[in-house]
Amino acid sequence: MQTPVTLLAGELGAGKTTLLSGLLESTDRDIAVVVNDVGAVNVDADLVEARTTLETGEEVVALENGCICCSLGGELARSVVRLQRERAFDHLVIEASGIGEPEPIARQFVRGPAAGVYDLEAVVTVVDARRFHDRFADDDADTDVRPTREGPDETDTRPLADLVLEQVEFCDLLVVNKCDLVSDEERERVVALLETLQPRAEVLPTEYGAVDPDALLEPQRFDLEAATDAAGWKQVLEDDTGHDHADSHEHDNGDSEHGDSEHSHGDTEHGHDEAREHDHAHPPEQYGITVESYHRRRPLHPERFFGLLEDLPSELVRAKGLCWIAGRERQAITMSHAGTETSLEVTGRWIASLSEQRRETYRQGRSDLEWHEEWGDRETRLALIGRDLDVDALVDRFDDCLLTDDELEADPSTFENRAPTGTNERVVVSSDDTPE
Repeated sequence: MQTPVTLLAGELGAGKTTLLSGLLESTDRDIAVVVNDVGAVNVDADLVEARTTLETGEEVVALENGCICCSLGGELARSVVRLQRERAFDHLVIEASGIGEPEPIARQFVRGPAAGVYDLEAVVTVVDARRFHDRFADDDADTDVRPTREGPDETDTRPLADLVLEQVEFCDLLVVNKCDLVSDEERERVVALLETLQPRAEVLPTEYGAVDPDALLEPQRFDLEAATDAAGWKQVLEDDTGHDHADSHEHDNGDSEHGDSEHSHGDTEHGHDEAREHDHAHPPEQYGITVESYHRRRPLHPERFFGLLEDLPSELVRAKGLCWIAGRERQAITMSHAGTETSLEVTGRWIASLSEQRRETYRQGRSDLEWHEEWGDRETRLALIGRDLDVDALVDRFDDCLLTDDELEADPSTFENRAPTGTNERVVVSSDDTPE
């Protein structure tokens, strides 16, 4: 019989350990806990061990000085399999690092070595209501307020705000903690924005990490495919065309001629009124939340585009999707904006950049692959989520970044270009005009 698992995610300081400690004190189940922290001293693990009823604390496996979703991923799998073999317990709870993504951890329990003995039932993300409101939902927020790193970041250039939103976007249950620090109106705005960013998850407001154990341990709600596709920005892009554009370009794993998944797209020509019509559901208007898509089939001028990224409106909470940047005709670049920072990362290559034989073979195998006669699958398609956002003004600013007819005839290598070129290479642009 497989042992049920709950994965607990959330940024540093959100209240994961408080919630977990309360869970251990209030339930009569025999719970094993795996704690991950990245500091020199594993304070969270010490707190959890101090609150267990075990004399030795051996039920708690603390993985120090690394992130279980990357550098210590193998150790996580071995540790939990060994724990299940050597100990008897009813439920496993994993408290993930505050700067880690939950999805790679979840996959180890669905398709990895731990899947044979464990059943992942829920991914829970804890959100600090006060901090989330001030960063993403406050019309009068100080533009200098931004997430700060409180531990080493393996990627070094990964914006923490982006990680915070990815933790929100991949979960089944959102625990909005520290609601005693916000007003009722502020709490409602936070909940409305969270429901837009992650439409599938249940949202549970609370104070001091007080959550009914059954809310964390009982539901068998996790579904990997559903969780992977549930993010609000993915829903926007899917609603825009009926196709999933999130991870559908050809992956380049060092050999630019090889890959195993495709990039598909719409067939819209460049124009100022395209992508304005959509039929997806909008969040309540009283919260001022805007959900839109932007789609163009003309390359972005790299200098003008970077200028826009350095001056995006504060009302834009989330923007994510694929970009076609002039001078990067091979690279499919994912743009991800959160808070005050935007990351650009090469996540694959355009099918149109493959050899003619491979391109045609690929297209024959994918009858649903939309194709432009001149540009192939190259496109810019973004989901835009904001609060009190002037969408028309932002769309016009994006359109101003597109190459003119004369610029289309020019040599793109003459443009100053900071866009990444290598697979998994990332460039981060801050709104203070200081790229990281």
